[in-house]
Amino acid sequence: MSLISKLVGDKRRWRAYKARKEQLPPSYRAALDAVQRYTFVRGPGTADASASLLEDLVELFEQAAANGTPIRTLVGDDPVEFTEAFIRNYADQSWLKKEQERLTRAVEQASGEEGMSR
Repeated sequence: MSLISKLVGDKRRWRAYKARKEQLPPSYRAALDAVQRYTFVRGPGTADASASLLEDLVELFEQAAANGTPIRTLVGDDPVEFTEAFIRNYADQSWLKKEQERLTRAVEQASGEEGMSR
């Protein structure tokens, strides 16, 4: 399985995303490239969630470009916080979220068993 497949899953979705991104004005495309790069490092973790996130991001950038919304108005003063907030919308689908829930359940179970054995 290729790296792209692991990150974004279905190649058709990836190609469609790339084609849409290529239609953006250069400055919007450059900003989206930077956001995309960050999401690959910090993103939701599953291929389907990553693909959905990228599709939603490109749609947001397309709308901003069509409306003439400046990039700084779109992402704000802190592009990291913008991207982190965007990623949080997809956190329920991540492997990290599942592991956090697993950890919480295990500790709750262990605590309950510990309390019973006293």
